[in-house]
Amino acid sequence: MTFEETFLADTFWKRPVTLVKGKGAKVWDSNGKEYIDCSCGYGVALLGHCHPKVVEAINRQASRLLTCHGSFYNDAREECLSKLHRIRPDGTDRVFLSSTGAEAVETAIKLSRKFTRKKGFISTVNAYHGKTTGALSLTWASKYREPFMPLLDGVKFAPYGKSEKVRGLIDADTAAVFVEPVQGEGGINVPPRDYLRELREICDDKGVLLVFDEVQSGFGRTGRIWAHQHFGVNPDILCASKALGGGLPIAATFAREDIMASLKRGEHSNTFGGNPIACAACAAAVDALLEDGLVENAREQGEFLMRGLEGIGSSMIREVRGLGLMIGVDMRFETGGIILRCLDGGVIVLEAGKTVLRLLPPLVLCRDDAKAVVETVSNAVLEEERKKKGAR
Repeated sequence: MTFEETFLADTFWKRPVTLVKGKGAKVWDSNGKEYIDCSCGYGVALLGHCHPKVVEAINRQASRLLTCHGSFYNDAREECLSKLHRIRPDGTDRVFLSSTGAEAVETAIKLSRKFTRKKGFISTVNAYHGKTTGALSLTWASKYREPFMPLLDGVKFAPYGKSEKVRGLIDADTAAVFVEPVQGEGGINVPPRDYLRELREICDDKGVLLVFDEVQSGFGRTGRIWAHQHFGVNPDILCASKALGGGLPIAATFAREDIMASLKRGEHSNTFGGNPIACAACAAAVDALLEDGLVENAREQGEFLMRGLEGIGSSMIREVRGLGLMIGVDMRFETGGIILRCLDGGVIVLEAGKTVLRLLPPLVLCRDDAKAVVETVSNAVLEEERKKKGAR
């Protein structure tokens, strides 16, 4: 038993591997075994592990200044903001910096309530927005919610992809509709083509804010800078994190000027948001994303992976779905066995609920590694299928 097992809170399902090194799309364990990482720390290492531009920026900043509170100006923060301004969602004019996706969502919750002076929210079935109290209130799964009830009042859930159901739930106290342009934890669910546009029209008609949670789907993951760009719709507020820092914790809540201006000084702040190390990493990550052709590679390798996974030919696969390098393989049984078989085969994959295999490879994934991923997943699926059929 490791010291981590005896002292760290037991809140994660541990894979039987100790990871000690990463480079690009690969990681290595303490025994020297190599893996293609299609988990990326649940989407964090989108640029690959230890991207040289990010590492250089971190090292340079670490020798200059490690921390600088938001009550002072800072040059690294200034550069980070200028880079984020280049990729900001259309229609958003201001940003609040924090450290995690849940913090970005909490900021959006407070902004929505302050700006509208209303307290109600609409989220979606299978939504995942985080595990802090406010973000958890917007998260669907009862296994996360029930132990911590009561949560925020006035939260309603509509079926994902059903815009008219949202319209029917809006009332006089609804402040905002929260939605993931592509659901991650909920199963890699891509909405109908007109869904986000219809939500935009409904929110405009009802005087309700539209908030996009792109903590997992943003920053080039789906083959566009932001997933909502696939659908030609702009949010009032957008939450981003995970990949923004190239591996370091940073989060951003983008909003319209008038919405962000509703917060007075002191009403929302933090200690680590916009710290120099994370900001230096973020600035370098934006440069890498835009200069290294990674968004285009996400489209190309994502299409290849989708075709390969669709070609596995197992009756145990219901559907392969996704956008870019955000891919789900919906199985007819729980995926735990497949995940461990893939691990044995040198590929790290994730779950998304009980029956969906989730692949979040880094945007630096090359074609040879993509082929190896398809082969390993195929072998794991077919072996698990044979095992289950043999047990009958």
